[in-house]
Parts: sequence; C-alpha cells; structure tokens
Amino acid sequence: MDVDAIRKDFPTIRAGQGIYLDSACQSLRPDCVISAITDYYENYPACGGRSVHSMATKVSMAMDETRETLASFFGTDDPDCYIFTKNCTEGLNTAAYGLGLKKGDVVVTTDSEHNSNHVPWLYLQENLGIERRIARSDSEGRFDMESFYKCMSHGVKVVSVQHASNVTGCSVPVKAVTEIAHDFGAKVIIDGAQAAPHMPVNLGDLDADVYCMSIHKMLGPSGMGVMYGKREVLEEMRPLSLGGGTVGLATYDSVNLAPIPDKFEAGLHDYAGIVGTKAAIDYLSKVGMEEIQLWDLKLMRRILSNLEDVRNLHPVGPTEAAYRGGVFSFNIDGLGAHDIAMMLDSMAGVMIRSGMHCAHPFYVSRGIDGSARASTYLYNTPEEIDIFTDTVRHIAETFGD
Repeated sequence: MDVDAIRKDFPTIRAGQGIYLDSACQSLRPDCVISAITDYYENYPACGGRSVHSMATKVSMAMDETRETLASFFGTDDPDCYIFTKNCTEGLNTAAYGLGLKKGDVVVTTDSEHNSNHVPWLYLQENLGIERRIARSDSEGRFDMESFYKCMSHGVKVVSVQHASNVTGCSVPVKAVTEIAHDFGAKVIIDGAQAAPHMPVNLGDLDADVYCMSIHKMLGPSGMGVMYGKREVLEEMRPLSLGGGTVGLATYDSVNLAPIPDKFEAGLHDYAGIVGTKAAIDYLSKVGMEEIQLWDLKLMRRILSNLEDVRNLHPVGPTEAAYRGGVFSFNIDGLGAHDIAMMLDSMAGVMIRSGMHCAHPFYVSRGIDGSARASTYLYNTPEEIDIFTDTVRHIAETFGD
C-alpha cells in the first residue's frame, strides 16, 4: 500500500492540519469524494426517483450505481437490499423497531455495545416488555463464546452484536455467532460501524440478516449510512419513518407500501451523500481492504511497542495488536481523558477522542470514567504514530500521578 500517494489525496493532510487519529469517530475524505459531491451540486442537483426529466434521471441512475457498487463491494448480488440511512444508528433503530418484537421475546447482545445497539433494546425492554440477555466479555473486553452460548435458547428472537468494538477494537466472530443464532431460530443484526471501514466484509458469506454501517467512517460524506438486509427480512420489516417515497398508493383510508428499498427511504435523500458514497467505496476498493487491515495492524503494533513501558499509562482492552483493530484506548493516572486529548492537540497537533465513546455500560460496569482514544486509518504513518506516542510518554511521565 502506497501510503505517501494516499496521503496526497486528502486535502487536510496536504494542508498540514495536524495528525488525525480520530477516524473511529469520522474519517477524513479524499479529493474524489469531495469532487463527487461538488459535481452533484454543480451539475445535476435534482431529486431521484420522482421527476422524469434528464437531470432527475441522472440522479436516479447515480443512486442505482451506488447500490450496485455496495453490493459488489460486500459480496452480495441484490443491490436493492442496501438501504440508505443517515448513519449506522438509524439502521440499527430501523431493525430494532421494525422486526415486530412482542412482550417476552428475547434479545441477546453483549456487554460492550455502542449505545446505538444498546439503548433501542433498553427502550423496548422498558416499554414493550422484551427480555434482554447480555453476553459478558472477558476482563480485557474480548468476546466470550461460552458466555454467549449460555444466553441462547429457542426463545431468542434476535441476536444483535457489534462486529468490532469502538473502545477495545476487539472483533466478534460474527460468522460463528450468526450460525449459532440461526440454529436457535433467531434473526441476527450486526453493528458494522467499526469493522466495515477496516477489514474485508463479505455479507454473502457472513449470512447475517441485517448489517449496518456508517459511511462517514469509510471516507464517505457525513450523514451517510447503509443498512443491508436479506430481501426476505426487509420485506417483512416495518419502516422506521413513513411518507413521500415509501408508498405505492395512499388514500384517505389505506396505504400500500412501496417495495424495497423505497419503503425504508422516506422523504428526499442526501443525493450528494449517495454519490459521495460510491466514490468512497470505489476508493477503498482500489486500495484494498486486506491492505488496510494489515496497515492498521502495523500501526497498532507500533503504538503498543512504543508505549509498553510508559509509567502511569493503562490501555483499555488487550495489549496484543492483533485484537485491537485500529483502536487504542488508554488512561493516564492523575489525568482525565479530556485533559489528555487537549494536551496532545496543543502540544503536538495530535487529534484524538476522549470520553466514554457512546459505550457507557462498558465503562460503568468496569468502574472507569472514560478514556482517551487514538484510532488509525489508511492515511496515517509510522512517523505520526511516533509523534503521538512520544507525546503521550511525555504527558504521562511529566503530568501523570
């Protein structure tokens, strides 16, 4: 992978605007994505799927092309099974509320979920009466298959788990989880927000019923996500929103929903975001997801090696790079996470995230107030990692307690 060439494609990097280690929140965008968005606004800023004039037809064709690109990228053959959402959170909520769960139905999750895959189930527990079972991870946050299996029974209707943690970086063996869940007759929902940007994901092989992702973590535009679902699952699922574009015909007394994907995509779309999505997926395809995964591993090994003997520093999660993906969360004795983040920014221009990273139960259950989090991607370099770790070492040894 030619990282030097890749870096030339990102305007914030070319402008020298600091070291960006916050890609687990939102990635930077390359020129091709920005150009695709600009091209839409300058040359065909119309609606897709409604009007039949030439400009609108070009938008409709661009939407179809983006779905086809997604289907090819993720190893499936039905582009209509890719629903445009505004983020992974909307996709997960659509699935949670759309599967028609009833009082007493059992949903299995893990103890490391993002709030997007925790709070909807908590709400359904409190307001509908579903039963929740939570598979516990080990002390470092790694998935425990034995704990998960103990949660399973033939009363389980849904298994909803993250593919990779945004705190520890640990991956869940989602193919094995899906096989077990299906053996018990359960539907499977996967939160792929942290996995899809960083590793090859073949949804045809994975066999999950629903897989959600955030395109803004995959070099794509803000406000863009995708929910993939098996056709038979999507056809039975209720939409989260209804209105323009979601119906075939409505009268004063009745409504017929449109077929998929339209029935899930209420109102006007972020058409610029959709064309930007295709540009982002094309870019990732050209680089290669295997190459990106290996590059993250190389950078994470460097982080852990550089920081392994730092006094007062405590990683959150495993200390083996192979478990961490592109995420390194840590604390320093005597310093709050926000203090660490602000010091890194002011001292070395290193941008990271701090807090509980929308994974509150994980931290609360372990008695941790939060953490600083550095996250890598294909445009980061070993030299940037060294600046980050040298500065962390200085902060820990100078200001840590």
